Amino acid sequence: MKQEIFETIKQYETIIIHRHVRPDPDAYGSQGGLAEILKASYPEKNIYTVGKPEPTLEFLRTLDVIPDEAYNGALVIVCDTANKERICDDRYTLGDMLIKIDHHPNEDPYGDLLWVDTDASSVSEMIYEFYLFGRDKGLKMSDEAARLIYGGIVGDTGRFLYPSTTQRTFDYAGELIRYSFDRNSLYNKMYELDPKVVKLQGYVLQNFEVLDEGAAVVILKKEMLREFNVVPSEASQLVSQLGNIKGIKAWCFFIEEEDQIRVRLRSKGPIINQIARNYNGGGHPLAAGASIYSWDEAQNVMKDLVEVCKDSKASI
Repeated sequence: MKQEIFETIKQYETIIIHRHVRPDPDAYGSQGGLAEILKASYPEKNIYTVGKPEPTLEFLRTLDVIPDEAYNGALVIVCDTANKERICDDRYTLGDMLIKIDHHPNEDPYGDLLWVDTDASSVSEMIYEFYLFGRDKGLKMSDEAARLIYGGIVGDTGRFLYPSTTQRTFDYAGELIRYSFDRNSLYNKMYELDPKVVKLQGYVLQNFEVLDEGAAVVILKKEMLREFNVVPSEASQLVSQLGNIKGIKAWCFFIEEEDQIRVRLRSKGPIINQIARNYNGGGHPLAAGASIYSWDEAQNVMKDLVEVCKDSKASI
């Protein structure tokens, strides 16, 4: 598949790279990292990265604003997006050909070419693997591409702490840090929190609720977010906070927005992505997300989470 993608890229003058809505570092890292590799390798091509900007990640990359006409005869590549509904910027359908590059379970096999590797820690890791495949065929790595890819890997592995981290991940990271970029600055920008978010963090740690069987829940309603002057995307930065608490197997954050309630599921063992799929979502076995539209549904999610923890043999 890497060979097919490589040959396809060579054929197109314009390449437009998308990623998922509400992006994380891997979305930006894989999208931007691929773009920078292609810019370094094919300076004559038009390479664009598009999507709604995420203010907390603008230190990684400034996205392009392009007209609809740019898609005429273009190759479109979508990174880190499991299903069509989550692709940011629905103009992805306007191109001549569509490629999906992803590491989530392939339950929505969209695109003309698909490269899905569920064993990869991140799509950023896959992009580096693509570079390794093509470096003897003309692909070039730049310092900026290395910075973005490394940032994406760090983000999706939780600084190499998550079970998705493999020997391959460490090998690639070790190669990437040989390029010239400031790792300390990257870490600081990825993990520093605004003081108002830190205050919300204190609230979360004081008010999470432990359910039965090692399940836990955090409820952040609109009124609470307004009280702390925090937007939902900032609140989502805190989802991993319960991971260090003894006795908790899996947990869920309910973050209320204007038109829906975002469900953020995390686990230290029990498989929770099936819960997400039951509520208009999906994701990885230990990290997933969904959307619900009432607090009655939230009660159902909590019951499902308890059942999953009960059925799990994980002992935390």
